[in-house]
Amino acid sequence: MNVDTWEMVVVHKMFRREFALLPGLVCDVTDGDRDRAKLVGDHLAALLRGLHHHHTGEDELLWPKLLDRVSTLDTELVQRMEGQHEAVSGLIERIDALLPRWQLDADRELASELAVLLSDVSHRLNEHLDDEERHVLPLVSVFITEAEWKALGDHGKSGMDKGAAGFVMLGMILEDATPTEKVRFLGLLPPPVRLFHKLIGTGIHRRAKERLHRVAA
Repeated sequence: MNVDTWEMVVVHKMFRREFALLPGLVCDVTDGDRDRAKLVGDHLAALLRGLHHHHTGEDELLWPKLLDRVSTLDTELVQRMEGQHEAVSGLIERIDALLPRWQLDADRELASELAVLLSDVSHRLNEHLDDEERHVLPLVSVFITEAEWKALGDHGKSGMDKGAAGFVMLGMILEDATPTEKVRFLGLLPPPVRLFHKLIGTGIHRRAKERLHRVAA
């Protein structure tokens, strides 16, 4: 039975949406508004950690197996995908160096520099995810076992923050999911997490989103 890779596409939708929004969020911070810069910067840092963890899981648990098992795997595709990872990682390193300085004083020039880097990340990330969904996930469904796919999913869950921050991330993942995808994704989580998500997690995510996007409660 082939592996169903639907949940990775759900996670990809979150990364696509959130990274597309980041340049505008950074540019919207008033010069010198350090409280707002900290809020947006902490959100940005959480997304960068999540993306790095996501890519690390693929690099360690997915690519070696595909390269070993798929004789028809296009060398050009592999090199392109690896190059995309490296390009995004290089941009993230530059953002990591710039972010603490911007959060410290909310300087407008630093915000503009950050926004340019984030726009580049968003563009390159979309290109990478397009390739992954079009060319790699169909191979995964055939050449990766259910146990191996579960191990990759467990790796992804291990990188999620605990407590309120974890419910914020879970809420972001579920935002663009279909009703069926939401039920299936929550079904991958332990029962206590599903219960707390229902009781308090959705509210935590909603309030965090309102603060981030300046939505009136």
